[in-house]
Amino acid sequence: MNVYSPSRIRNVVMLGHSGSGKTTMSETMLYESGTKKRRGSIEEKTTSSDYHQIEHEKQKSVFGTLLNLDWRGNKINLIDTPGTADYIGEVVGALRVADTAIFNLNADYGVEVGTELHWSYTEKYNIPSLFIVNKPDSEHSDFQRTVDMAKERFGRGVVVVQYPYSEGKDFHAIIDVLKMTMYEFPEDGGKPDKLPIPDSHQSQADLLHNELVEAVAENDETLLDLYLEQGELTESQMQQGLQQSLLNRDIFPLFCCCAKHNMGTGRVMGFLGNVAPNPLEANPPLTIEGEKLELDEEADPLMFMFKNSSESHVGDMLYFKVYGGSVEPGLDLVNHTTNDGVRISGLYLPNGEERKEANRILTGDIGAAVKLKNTGVNDTLHPKGNEVQIEPIHFPEPIIRTAIELKNEGEEDKLGTALHQLQREDPSLKVEHSQELKQVIIHGQGEEHLAVIEHALKTRFNLELNFVQPRIPYRETITKAARAEYKHKKQSGGAGQYGAVSMLLEPLKENMPEHGDLKVRDTQEIELDWGGKLIFRNCIVGGVIDNRYMPAILKGIMEKMESGPLSNCRVRDIRISIYDGDMHSVDSNDAAFRTAALMAFKSGFMKADPKLLEPVYNIEVTVPADHMGDVMSDISTRRGQIMGMDSEGSIQKIKAQVPLEELDHYATRLKSITQGSARYSRSFSHYERVPQNIQEQVMEKTMELQEA
Repeated sequence: MNVYSPSRIRNVVMLGHSGSGKTTMSETMLYESGTKKRRGSIEEKTTSSDYHQIEHEKQKSVFGTLLNLDWRGNKINLIDTPGTADYIGEVVGALRVADTAIFNLNADYGVEVGTELHWSYTEKYNIPSLFIVNKPDSEHSDFQRTVDMAKERFGRGVVVVQYPYSEGKDFHAIIDVLKMTMYEFPEDGGKPDKLPIPDSHQSQADLLHNELVEAVAENDETLLDLYLEQGELTESQMQQGLQQSLLNRDIFPLFCCCAKHNMGTGRVMGFLGNVAPNPLEANPPLTIEGEKLELDEEADPLMFMFKNSSESHVGDMLYFKVYGGSVEPGLDLVNHTTNDGVRISGLYLPNGEERKEANRILTGDIGAAVKLKNTGVNDTLHPKGNEVQIEPIHFPEPIIRTAIELKNEGEEDKLGTALHQLQREDPSLKVEHSQELKQVIIHGQGEEHLAVIEHALKTRFNLELNFVQPRIPYRETITKAARAEYKHKKQSGGAGQYGAVSMLLEPLKENMPEHGDLKVRDTQEIELDWGGKLIFRNCIVGGVIDNRYMPAILKGIMEKMESGPLSNCRVRDIRISIYDGDMHSVDSNDAAFRTAALMAFKSGFMKADPKLLEPVYNIEVTVPADHMGDVMSDISTRRGQIMGMDSEGSIQKIKAQVPLEELDHYATRLKSITQGSARYSRSFSHYERVPQNIQEQVMEKTMELQEA
């Protein structure tokens, strides 16, 4: 097996909207390089990357898949990623270890929302990027419109390297304005004939060639001087200029390929080998301290885990990139996260479902390992004493949630184990064991994401379950002041229980007035775990309640605040002043005052015009302009408030605030009204009073549950 030096490695991630042809492109590159003898297809379920059962069922990528091939002495590690936003976690992990990104644009549709999403991450990680306009043989192909959209959205750095001689069913040739050659392909694709550019296309090719040369020269003063002096740049000068411009993200070369018929893929692989950065040249990762980590072949071994995939016979298979030295079986390292020792056992070079054992993996290369004790995604492994930690992957916040209802009692532990494993494999999934709502809630990236989780729970872990509507974590508060008192008196032979408490409840506000009849002896300001505050004041005079009972009084109040009088939801933002009461020298104790305080609080709360609060979220919807009106209308039906709008070319961004109750199936609705062309993100904003009719509905449900 070849061991490739870092200068011969290219780490490439395949990106693009669902349906843009990424998997077919990856398959064709494997075939064209000779790695595969027969080209697989999605329809026949024979592609190297989409090999999981659920991918066969859906006929599209669900997981990121590592492939590798040799192209003229260069090893290309190719990570094929899903285009559906629901599986963005698979994309983000791959992007963190890639040195170059290839964006596939569907010639039918141009720049789509999935492309926008992936682009934002390449900007974040500063990854050199190039474009392939795929499917020029399609009946509705419009290459120029696709180029215009790319330039409009991604800037003038998008420069055409190739364009189709003709489109649609007549597509058979590509004009390359870097090589100034026409590549004409046989009917079944493969190796093209190199021909002169036809006279009918010479002026267009010259124009695009000059635009490319000028773009390269503009980003390098030395080359600009040479260009102004000579009026042209040599092939080696162009290659040098393209390398640096690509690395700096000044230029984004745009190619043309028909992946389905193997036309143009060899030229792209040649460009990767000749121009794209190797791991030593690529933009370095950051450490946890924000410092650049330059890759060094001579340094100590350094591994970063970016993906976890469970294998039925071997358990967790962790995918990693080597950022220093080399890695061999038998090596003892330390997991920086846990400080545990980890011995490297089996090493592999995966190629889809197939994997070859490796005796050594060098700096810059990507591989996989099994049986790494207590190790997971985002862990950095290094020798003892080397305190380097690579900045972790930051996975996107979820946009959808569902609760799990088991059909069989006694399987709670089994469910917990299953969810823990799924979360290890997919950090974009969040699991919440909510004591407040008394539900197990999973948070994901969309309906499809949740469906994949459900499929795994049922088929891999043999759990019978339903996904049900998750409850809303409402909050309760009061809107006016009220006084309440309660006397707890209990006699059952021997020592009894006695305690009386009088309190003033007030809605918490800034600059609250004092009361002339109250003398504040002590104030506690308590930041509540569930948000908001409780101000607890001791206003007792004359010793009617001993100070030693104050903690018990506070405990009784807090106990009822955790399960509020209105709807059993948590209470927040209240000021309580204990101003009177009574005690007994024998029968008073902590339990009596805890009960008296709880009951007084409950009584006073209901007299203080209680209101229910609901969580409100900030949302940002990214949508093509022609669907903007539909999206805004839908937001208004969800009690949403538009906060602002922005545009980036033909893509619009709508910012709004919407109650959580209205967002539980919003991702599905958004996909429906925009034909899958929109995406959205969300984050918690604040709590706000619910409309009276909703408050009444929640209270009715609470009563029904209590009676049941």
